[in-house]
Amino acid sequence: QVQLVESGGGLVQAGGSLRLSCATSGRTFSGYAMGWFRQAPGKEREFVAGIDWSGGLTYYTDFVKGRFTISRDNAKNTVYLQMNSLKPEDTAVYYCAAAGNSRVSRTSGAYPYWGQGTQVTVSS
Repeated sequence: QVQLVESGGGLVQAGGSLRLSCATSGRTFSGYAMGWFRQAPGKEREFVAGIDWSGGLTYYTDFVKGRFTISRDNAKNTVYLQMNSLKPEDTAVYYCAAAGNSRVSRTSGAYPYWGQGTQVTVSS
């Protein structure tokens, strides 16, 4: 059974930073792409960032480029999302997801495994 557990969310003022972590277990971590998605109240879940199996390729949605950084440590079976210059519109529940293969996808359907989510709230 694949399990993903996010941590690191919380309340932060605009302009601040948070680092989300996602610890995985249940299968070989290094062979699969990982992604971060988020869902704000009343909105659909959206892609935030993704990283391929090696960590050599990363992808970001436009509204986080230059502010967020995704990374992974295959030795620790963990993926991270460093979030800087946070804005109130970044407020959402952030989900870690594990892909079914080594390639990054921006589509939630490509990720069969999901964490429970962690709340990020940015105050103005």
